[in-house]
Amino acid sequence: MKKQVLIFQLNGEPVEILSDPAESLLTVLREQLGLYGTKAGCGKGECGACTVLLDDRAVNSCLVPAGKVQGRKVETIENLSQGGKVHPLQEEFVEKGAVQCGFCSPGMVMSAYALLKENPQPNPEKVKVAISGNLCRCSGYKQIEEAILSAAKKM
Repeated sequence: MKKQVLIFQLNGEPVEILSDPAESLLTVLREQLGLYGTKAGCGKGECGACTVLLDDRAVNSCLVPAGKVQGRKVETIENLSQGGKVHPLQEEFVEKGAVQCGFCSPGMVMSAYALLKENPQPNPEKVKVAISGNLCRCSGYKQIEEAILSAAKKM
């Protein structure tokens, strides 16, 4: 485990850390940087709980080696709330009952956020495709899809 200096942009701020480049981005975010909003789920890229944006694209942070973020831009769920105000996506997830246990919510929100950055007015099919890599075991997908479409109208 040879460590190296990693320099990247995290939630709009420059970050420089010493880390094992083979360590997962998820582990670095949670254990080195204290960002616990990104959830550790399956560790195999199957559940989407650890979804973050890497250069504006949704990725499973459990599958991204930390060395791959060198010089790149990473956004986590912590970046969505600004100035004490929650993001419209987060607001709509609550309003539409799209959160129950909340474990999948950060990953779902980040997948939806990536979609809305690319396509501000997606149709329902695009929403389904965007969240297809995220598993929810509580609320079901109907409320989540409604929340994303409603947030798109508000943004």
